[in-house]
Amino acid sequence: MPPGPFRFELLATRGNLRLGRFHTPHGSFQTPCFAPVGTYGALKGLTPEQVRGTGAELILANSYHLHERPGEGTVRALGGLHRFMGWDGPILTDSGGYQVFSLAGHRRVDDQGVTFRSLIDGSERRLTPRGALEIQRDLGPDIAMVLDECPPGDASPAVVRAAHARTLLWAREQRDVHESWGGSGRGQALFGIVQGGTDPELRAASAQALRELDFDGYALGGLSVGETKDRMRVALAAAVPLLPEDRLRYLMGVGTPEDFELAARTGIDLFDCVTPTRHARNHEAFTSAGRVKMRNAQWATDPGPLDPACACYTCARFSRGYLRHLAVCDEMLCGILLSIHNITHFQACMTRLRREAGGESA
Repeated sequence: MPPGPFRFELLATRGNLRLGRFHTPHGSFQTPCFAPVGTYGALKGLTPEQVRGTGAELILANSYHLHERPGEGTVRALGGLHRFMGWDGPILTDSGGYQVFSLAGHRRVDDQGVTFRSLIDGSERRLTPRGALEIQRDLGPDIAMVLDECPPGDASPAVVRAAHARTLLWAREQRDVHESWGGSGRGQALFGIVQGGTDPELRAASAQALRELDFDGYALGGLSVGETKDRMRVALAAAVPLLPEDRLRYLMGVGTPEDFELAARTGIDLFDCVTPTRHARNHEAFTSAGRVKMRNAQWATDPGPLDPACACYTCARFSRGYLRHLAVCDEMLCGILLSIHNITHFQACMTRLRREAGGESA
């Protein structure tokens, strides 16, 4: 690991499944790890204490959206992202690279950066590789991500190759900028992002090139954007074995317990996704018996807990019948209680994987 306040400990392995711990200036988190997403510096409907109560140790925020509102200068003036959002644990920010994909109809990409049309006021905004780092420097997360280009799952081979090449071009530039500022020694790690669609040769080439740039950690982007599970498996198999064993490996934006099981067994350490909170706001719960739609009439008079196998606040205190009532009435409390449960359920998946990696029985 490069010198500085960041360190990844690989504690045990079982096959390709890894047990580890990543250290930051704001504490450490165990891996495999699931980081819930607070896009605007908040997990919708949840206080930091409630988030911590689910077992979450790391959270993610989005630098592009925070750049638009309230602006990184405002966050910096209010003490940085940790103080701003009242979270004293590790924070990771996305660079805006996903918006290159999700705002496809509102942006133009070239080798020097991306020009966006703001969805808030229609103004034109320019995001460059250096600018993405400057925004994250001012926000102050523990882990910053390089700006990358994320092609859609159905992109043509030419588009995928161009995004792969541009991502590496930007990665080299950002690595040099980061090092000129003092590297991770100034209190912020920088992770590179592997691109290449589902083309195994491009994925392998991207992983090898980024490894030579010696980032503090490595992510795989551009998955869960329309490709099949089988193609995601091909992409992971091509890239993950080429990443350094002593660095954190992060699969961006992937998103269900089934995905976690697949990816962790290829050597992935970190996951994030809006899935548990978004599904909760749509009245759907992840449980040990499968997904539950709380509006279904079958739960109307059910006195049992949402998931008898779960010990979260929601399952310990409220019945399925009450949660169904909240869902039917569109009470905001339903989304809050289901978010608490869903994130806890995702954390329980991580706990099981960590135990298995450490040689403990499930």
